[in-house]
Amino acid sequence: MWQSIDKLLGRGQLPADDAISATDFHRFFEKKVADIRASTSGAADPAYADTDCAFPGFTAVSADEVAAAVLKLPNKQCSSDPLPTWLLKECVDDLAPFLSHLFSQSLHQGIVPAAFKSSYVCPRIKKLGLDTSDVSNYRPISNLKVISKLLERLVASQLTAYLTDNKLLPDHQSAYRAFCSTETVIARVLSDILIAIDSGDIAALCLLDLSAAFDTVDHSILLRRLQRSYGLNGSALAWFGSYLNQRQQHVTHRGVESATTTTQFGVPQGSVLGPILFVLYTADVVRLVQLHGLNVHQYADDTQIYGCCHPDNSASLCGDFGICVEDVARWMCSNRLQLNARKTEFMWCVPPRRRHQLPVDQLTIQSTTVASRESVRDLGVYLDSDMSMHKHVTQLVCSCYGVLRQLRSIRRSLPRTALTTLVSSFIMSKVDYCNVVLAGLPQRELDRVQSVVNAAARLSADARKYDHVTPLLMDLHWLRVPERVKFKLCVLMHRCLTGAAPRYLTELAVPVASTARRRLRSVSSADLVVPSTRRSTIGDRAFAVAGPRAWNSLPSDIRTSTPSFDTFKKHLKSYLFQLSFSSL
Repeated sequence: MWQSIDKLLGRGQLPADDAISATDFHRFFEKKVADIRASTSGAADPAYADTDCAFPGFTAVSADEVAAAVLKLPNKQCSSDPLPTWLLKECVDDLAPFLSHLFSQSLHQGIVPAAFKSSYVCPRIKKLGLDTSDVSNYRPISNLKVISKLLERLVASQLTAYLTDNKLLPDHQSAYRAFCSTETVIARVLSDILIAIDSGDIAALCLLDLSAAFDTVDHSILLRRLQRSYGLNGSALAWFGSYLNQRQQHVTHRGVESATTTTQFGVPQGSVLGPILFVLYTADVVRLVQLHGLNVHQYADDTQIYGCCHPDNSASLCGDFGICVEDVARWMCSNRLQLNARKTEFMWCVPPRRRHQLPVDQLTIQSTTVASRESVRDLGVYLDSDMSMHKHVTQLVCSCYGVLRQLRSIRRSLPRTALTTLVSSFIMSKVDYCNVVLAGLPQRELDRVQSVVNAAARLSADARKYDHVTPLLMDLHWLRVPERVKFKLCVLMHRCLTGAAPRYLTELAVPVASTARRRLRSVSSADLVVPSTRRSTIGDRAFAVAGPRAWNSLPSDIRTSTPSFDTFKKHLKSYLFQLSFSSL
């Protein structure tokens, strides 16, 4: 059904241009990496942060572990697989002993089978709306055999457990980690900026862009960093060396294959271990930025650097950003990565009444002037320089109405259950994504988002434009927008209190009982400390304030009598649903 809908609506990945051959793609991808390598060839040797931890080595995997991992695989495969994934799952009891023996021998000997290191690359357009005839607008996605990715999953499980237990992963890197997401990053970054502005300061945000980041990772530097910074040695280090070396790939496009070549650099996009290795490779960037007194958050190769100061010191802050980003650029060069100054974005975050206090100097990166932007797109969220979120709401509403018009054109061909599923997937997921940024916004902005929810409800129920929407929302059991925002805030706070959130969010959830106010009756309650703010239009919108306030407003039985996360969400939604429609 999903494939049919994507074809009808023109959704999903756009096919690569027929005029570009597989050989053209292959040459471009190789030339791009070669050009970056050439531009960084004269850089200084990289520095390494040593650790006292030591990885004990990979343990043999049992047949039960393999069987469990197989059953968790997504039901997809590539054309080079000898059998479809569904058949592998059906035969897992027979195949698991053989696979476990193969994988255990690979881990013990530190050798990855050559057949597991061969892949074909499919060009994928980087972003909808880009010129499909321009080869530079495509990125290479590696398609690997299911069995090889199964081995990677088992290795990743052991590696991440070791890194987590020894606290070797940077706290402010949120990609490919449990309980971390783009939403948690945006919640913290926006919260810090709003708190700074509310206190009378101005803030600045810089979004760094890397060129072909995954494809230019230097194997020798990566292996050295795994050894010195993460304590991998012996057969474990040899296994990763075997995993990276002598990888074969070719480009497949329109049924035509390019020549097969050996990749000397990079980690494969589309693999399981590739993104994790990239995170480990670039972890030192966090420490480097923090040495400059600025804040930083990373999500894979997306890096957000931000800081604040008194308005009188804005010129000094701009200079600090310039020095910091230059140091980051030098670090990138020494690690054979390239910072793309042309695509790096910089924005002052300041109320309109303080814009006259901004410096006239502009940020300069590698002789490239980066002008301050009025808005930026950060991990799918549009941020305005005045933090009004007006552009984000506008883009959200326009995007949702565009999809609704497409769905309306095919609604007669779909049963109601299928139509409701599509609306929930294509519309409500957009409305709910990072909706903590909507907390505390003026009612007029929330009403614009609510109009999307109302239109989605009418489409699902096949109702007319002016039919009363409240019965439709109740029938679908959909919360109104304010309650949806409160639901997300409370869910994140619950995760903070139960240890299921990143540390940079849990430190914002401070129980009243842990403070020094021992004589207050609130100490015995489950309330959280709500920081004081100066303006409800700015400070109250920060997650550090809106989250604890939303949590404290819940009945005590919901906060304290919830044995599991799923039960908490069920009780929370029932409470908010009753609150949303209590006047009826």
